[in-house]
Amino acid sequence: MEVAARQAVRPFTPVPNPKLQHIEKLADQIGELAGYLNAANCRFLELVAEFDELGGYAEQGAASCAHWLNWKCGIGMNAAREKVRTARALVSLPDIHASFAAGRISYSKVRAMTRVATPENEGYLLDIALHGTASHVEKLVRGYRWRIRHDEEKAADEKHLEDRYCHYHWDDDGALVVRARLTPEQGALFLTALEAGREAAADVTAVTPEEPEPVEWPQRRADGLALMAETFLAKGPAALNGGDRHQVILIADSAVLRGDAETGECRIDNGPVISMHKMRRLGCDASRRHIALDHNGEPVSIGRKSRTIPPPMRRAMLLRDGGCRFPGCDRSRFVDGHHIEHWADGGETSLANLVTLCRHHHRLVHEEGFAVRRSGANHFEFKSPRGNVIPDAALPQPGQADVSPVPEIPVNKDTGACGWDGLPMDYGEAVEALQHLDGRLLH
Repeated sequence: MEVAARQAVRPFTPVPNPKLQHIEKLADQIGELAGYLNAANCRFLELVAEFDELGGYAEQGAASCAHWLNWKCGIGMNAAREKVRTARALVSLPDIHASFAAGRISYSKVRAMTRVATPENEGYLLDIALHGTASHVEKLVRGYRWRIRHDEEKAADEKHLEDRYCHYHWDDDGALVVRARLTPEQGALFLTALEAGREAAADVTAVTPEEPEPVEWPQRRADGLALMAETFLAKGPAALNGGDRHQVILIADSAVLRGDAETGECRIDNGPVISMHKMRRLGCDASRRHIALDHNGEPVSIGRKSRTIPPPMRRAMLLRDGGCRFPGCDRSRFVDGHHIEHWADGGETSLANLVTLCRHHHRLVHEEGFAVRRSGANHFEFKSPRGNVIPDAALPQPGQADVSPVPEIPVNKDTGACGWDGLPMDYGEAVEALQHLDGRLLH
């Protein structure tokens, strides 16, 4: 019995488990590396904010800092836009910035907080981030943004309802004068009905030989308004008809087309005068005449007869280019055909003299000093206003970078760990706390 008792109280010696020890080591290494990644991400955004502030992306013709990140750093456009937005927000959030630079909070938490953070509430948000998970922060921010949007929309709707009116009075000459202020939905419905009434009234008040000048649109709208009243009183709301029929007409002197800006002028029909460079950009794809086709029926060149790009040639150009050919640009919609040698300078409308550009880069080439030339089969060379060739691809050059991405900071496996104790979070109370800090909650 005594021997059995001694055996029963013998201390337990755990058997070493190499697999568990390796897992614990991996966990420590991942936690430590996460802290360095947090600090590196912060440093990256600091550089992005400065680069964006200085407009460095424009030096190479990028439409925005996000487009430059997409090109140079291989970051998707949505992610690049978020990084630029976050970088800009961090400038005015010193507490969040400091914790991010120390590796204590992740980019996911910072990205979420900067959507609603202000100097007044950043301390509260940071406390949530340090003691909660990224999921906690995301859910809190979504709830707060919904509450803000709901309150703002409710206040706007109430103001629209309070401010709506319709006044009228009979003028001295017997005419009725109407003045109204409608809510947005009432206004949209009214304008739709008014334009439909104007078009219907135009058929009733057509131009006759005794009336050579057409009736002005304000008068037509008055006729349409009267027709709306007649129709409603007779049989209720009438069906709508018609659609958008808009056209922009440019009127230019021949001297402008030749490039003689001093003696020529270009203006929008019934509108202001525009610059020669803007006219030439808009004129890249304008009027149309006759088209010469090849033996397959496809237009290869229509020479000097027209500067308009016919649909078959445009399809061939888009198929060849796939979108804007400016280095780093990924836009494939809302693109123009650009004459490399402008039509006004003797260039032909041919595939060999055309390149696809988005509206932004089309403007840069015509108005901001950028240049393009054909440098080979299906290859185009672009230059900046300084004459520097813009590279086709943003390949890293080894040995040229001189940057310390991660500052010397004390980082260990627990630096970026959250302090969540496992208890559920009261999001309603947290949202109200943020509203109180931002002065949105008055009680």
